[in-house]
Amino acid sequence: MAADWTSARRAWEKWTGKHVGSSGMPIKAALLLNYDPTGPSRLFPMVAEQEGAKFTAVDLQPSMDFFRRNNLQTEFFSIGSNQYVVTSIHEHWFSARCVNTTQPGGEGVIIMQIGAYLLVSMYDGSVGSASRAMVAVDQFAWHFNRKTH
Repeated sequence: MAADWTSARRAWEKWTGKHVGSSGMPIKAALLLNYDPTGPSRLFPMVAEQEGAKFTAVDLQPSMDFFRRNNLQTEFFSIGSNQYVVTSIHEHWFSARCVNTTQPGGEGVIIMQIGAYLLVSMYDGSVGSASRAMVAVDQFAWHFNRKTH
């Protein structure tokens, strides 16, 4: 497991250096969370890695409860002070738009399950920004799976 995590961490560092940051990057912040949907709901998520954000497990507990309930189409969820509504659902990922943003172009998030992890990628902007963020998320998933399996 330690060797797998070492490879995964290298993939994370390489990916965040190219795709996560404030100006000109497709993703403004990213979190990699340990996630066990079969575990007790009282267990807090573990933030394995984060870039561009500073969240604690307690900050993320409401969103983790939302994921476990799996009512993606009927509820809002929060990450920090931002509240989101799900706009697109796919087999291993979903996207959502922020409903209380102060950004003129809007804000969104893409959440993808990769093995025992959730990748949470936040971006600013609308359709074009969402497309660029999705490409970046796909690249991380491909590298992560390649390095750990």
